[in-house]
Amino acid sequence: MVFGKRIKQLRIEHQWTQDYVCEKLNISSGALSRYETSMYEPKSLDLIKDFANLFEVSTDYLLGKSDIRNPQKKESSWLSDFMDNYVPPSEKQKQQIKEIVDVILKDNKKEN
Repeated sequence: MVFGKRIKQLRIEHQWTQDYVCEKLNISSGALSRYETSMYEPKSLDLIKDFANLFEVSTDYLLGKSDIRNPQKKESSWLSDFMDNYVPPSEKQKQQIKEIVDVILKDNKKEN
């Protein structure tokens, strides 16, 4: 059950379409849809490894055996927490971020 939720979350975070993932992994759209809805889990260890490589996470993360996406990467705690809970910003939030960056850039110019 965890596998489907995680691959769907990762695909959305990467802003990839189902077609894109299917093409990269050489699987049908029906198969991916069934994996994402947890109707099925891949029987092939190679396919699980392919998903992990595509999303740059561990197989343990995909299978729900760990909450650490990639233990090989030395992520700080706050970054790991951020990435695990990341939801793309809304248009309003994007505008707010732009305004904050503009203020920082303006302040930097004043200091130089």
